[in-house]
Amino acid sequence: VFFTDRIIAMSFPSSGKQSFYRNPIKEVARFLDTKHPDHYKVYNLCSEKGYDPKYFHYRVERIFIDDHNVPALQDMLKFTASVREWMNQDEKNIIAIHCKGGKGR
Repeated sequence: VFFTDRIIAMSFPSSGKQSFYRNPIKEVARFLDTKHPDHYKVYNLCSEKGYDPKYFHYRVERIFIDDHNVPALQDMLKFTASVREWMNQDEKNIIAIHCKGGKGR
């Protein structure tokens, strides 16, 4: 799901059995590398689990937000400051944001 031409919201980039019903991590990486090479950063808002950031060239930031919960103000300020800094670095930069299902957080 694209919110704007610079913001993508998606479900968790998964591997193993979960990749049958969630985004396969290698396909997500291929898409981002093809459409936005060197101009994307992934934000993992999932407190429950992570993945190896090497798939996204270590441009992953994790904000620990519990499912079905409101994030702490400090975490939201950290997130928005990071997004603002990344987006201001280059007009081609985009962000891909995800939690587990892609819509809860």
